Amino acid sequence: MGDENGHLEQGRQVTQVRGLAGAARLPHFVRMSAPSAPRTHISGPWRNALIAIVPVVVASIVGSAVTVPQIPGWYAGLAKPVFNPPNWVFGPVWTLLFAMMAYAVYRILRLPAVTPGKARALCVYHVQLALNLLWSCVFFGLNSPVGGILVILPLLALVLTTIAQFRPLDRLSAGLLWPYAAWVSFAALLNVSIWWLNK
Repeated sequence: MGDENGHLEQGRQVTQVRGLAGAARLPHFVRMSAPSAPRTHISGPWRNALIAIVPVVVASIVGSAVTVPQIPGWYAGLAKPVFNPPNWVFGPVWTLLFAMMAYAVYRILRLPAVTPGKARALCVYHVQLALNLLWSCVFFGLNSPVGGILVILPLLALVLTTIAQFRPLDRLSAGLLWPYAAWVSFAALLNVSIWWLNK
């Protein structure tokens, strides 16, 4: 009986080994037949592009939605300085500035995550973008030139701070924001002048 049991045990082991060997010889598509989950991961460049573009587009759309209805009514009735540009200038200028802003921050986003100063620069950038939108909501949405002054002066300071933060990381990104800083400076002067002429 001992010999018979030994033979049976050896037979089971041989069967198991043959089964494993047969599984190893199966085609790859048979052994990996389980369906894999679809990949939805967005690659780095596309992700960075979305992060750069979407906030700028949102600020532009919401700002325009607040501003445009006020142009023919409230804004048209305000006394304005002689250097006030025609209304049609603002749209193209802001479109160009927003495009330059998005490309500037895209270049910063491409830098390695461990780059010193990157996180701080991006934080300052997004805070100034939020203030940009807030200015439209206060000046046009609330019909408040004095409120606009209280927003646009910190906005200008943060734009200049953003340039200072971007410069050590990417000189081109910092340079792309100088036209934006110049336009915000002009808008601040215009805002103060409108408040003074209509107080």
